[in-house]
Amino acid sequence: MARILKFNPSIYGASGPRLAGRTNVRPCNQNIREALELAEKMLFLADRGDAQREDTGCGVLYGVVRDAAFKIRRLARAEKKAHQLKGWWRDTE
Repeated sequence: MARILKFNPSIYGASGPRLAGRTNVRPCNQNIREALELAEKMLFLADRGDAQREDTGCGVLYGVVRDAAFKIRRLARAEKKAHQLKGWWRDTE
């Protein structure tokens, strides 16, 4: 069963997280940018965790994190490209 996530303004502020220096960004594009940033953070975590792990269980965990990050990044890049082709993504975003 799908889990329904509720927006928590105490975490993000009244209108959600804002990307530094970016104004007037389409919300759908902002979400894609955040997915790309999340994927990069996940890859960093996987690399750091793998380097610091002390058992094979952690290795499995960081392998899954890395795999998920690559999938998220691939999908987000494809969606960004689709938005560019539709004219929804400005070069300034």
